[in-house]
Amino acid sequence: MVLPLLLVTVVAVRHRSVLAEGFGQLGTARWPWLLAAAGATCLTWVAAACTRQGAVPERLPARRLLATQFAAGAANHLLPTGLGASAVNLRFMTVCGLPAARSSAALALYLLAESVGRVGLLAALLVAFPGALRFGSLLPAGWFGPLLLAAGAVVAVAAVVLAAVRRLRSVVRSFLRTALGEARSVHALPSRALALWGGALAFPALQAAALVLVGLAFGLAVPPAHMAVAYLAATVAVALVPTPGGIGSVEAVLIVALVAVGGAAAVATAVVLVFRIITVWLPLLPGALTLGALVRLKVI
Repeated sequence: MVLPLLLVTVVAVRHRSVLAEGFGQLGTARWPWLLAAAGATCLTWVAAACTRQGAVPERLPARRLLATQFAAGAANHLLPTGLGASAVNLRFMTVCGLPAARSSAALALYLLAESVGRVGLLAALLVAFPGALRFGSLLPAGWFGPLLLAAGAVVAVAAVVLAAVRRLRSVVRSFLRTALGEARSVHALPSRALALWGGALAFPALQAAALVLVGLAFGLAVPPAHMAVAYLAATVAVALVPTPGGIGSVEAVLIVALVAVGGAAAVATAVVLVFRIITVWLPLLPGALTLGALVRLKVI
């Protein structure tokens, strides 16, 4: 968790002139676009609630489910790689009466749907706009080979551990049986399947729309579809970096991605800073207060 933050800090210090120029651009933003971005951010919690509901056959209490998604955003900044939001939602489903095994299976189904929706949306945009990303000199030569080797090593280690530990194999088999049964139950109900996959597509689309609206507020000279591609590509890459809420890593990768689609570095920096303020920092305090209230009320 600490290492990525340190690396981002080093990069920020080395490029402090670009950051200073980006901060200087903040006063040029057009407020109607920023308000629209805030509205799109609020809709992401609705999309997340739809996806969570679609992951279980039982009907969850709608208001408490929506409040839980808002509170989960604050919890997500305490633990790395989405663990905070997962813990909050796991506790919420358990309090709603779902057994722990089924709650875990529903959580896994949600994460799978969200990942498929994000990667699928990125793939569709890359097919529609094949020249959107132009990393070129932004990435070192020969980066793909080591990345592929690292991914293969992770898969190989996981396979060896799974084969060597009998108790782990039995736990994984039991979990997979529960998860597959939960998935079959959900997809037997058209309304749940629609909520699951519709929300999984709407969530990253609304996040990308928020970035596009912030880009329009600053007059970033990048087509909106290319900004969406940059956002989706950056968030897919950052999912592997275990910083709480992606703090530091999201900003760095997103600036690189916006520059890769043709944006000026200073304006891209301003866009990313304001985007993160709207989507992360402004909701953080009310989200934390909501989280505390839900705990006191024993909703989670």
